[in-house]
Amino acid sequence: MSWFRLIRWTNLLIIFLAQLLAWFCVLKPLEKLSRADLFLNELNFFLLSFSTLLIAAAGYIINDYFDVKTDLINHPDTVVVDKVIKRRWAIILHLFFTSSGLLLGIFVSIKTGYLRLAIFPFSAAILLWFYSTHFKKQLLVGNLVVSLLTASIVFVPLEFE
Repeated sequence: MSWFRLIRWTNLLIIFLAQLLAWFCVLKPLEKLSRADLFLNELNFFLLSFSTLLIAAAGYIINDYFDVKTDLINHPDTVVVDKVIKRRWAIILHLFFTSSGLLLGIFVSIKTGYLRLAIFPFSAAILLWFYSTHFKKQLLVGNLVVSLLTASIVFVPLEFE
């Protein structure tokens, strides 16, 4: 249960549903109207979405990693890192999820024929790291980064198409 709390499974579910709705309610109808096949068939969509979910989960882990002291004061009952999962394992999980999400994003980018699309998962991973280490302490910058990443969730499938 703590593991699911660490990666914020409900937020990941919302991310997946948002991307699924963008794909199913925007891209699929456009496919029918244009009579052209979409690159994001079921497999490619799920690979891209899984890449997004891995990077988002890594972002939640690294955020908790750097917030242990603050979280112990503000809401000690919900702290997972250091209480249930050791800090070392948290950073290993973060690195594994980030690298897996990046590799999957690169793979899907290569399949599109446009490697430059890999900028999306790379940017998200970098912004999540810097958000956790620097930006969240800066009111305006932190909020802008979170807003940008949240909005990009829906636009990533559209850009890959």
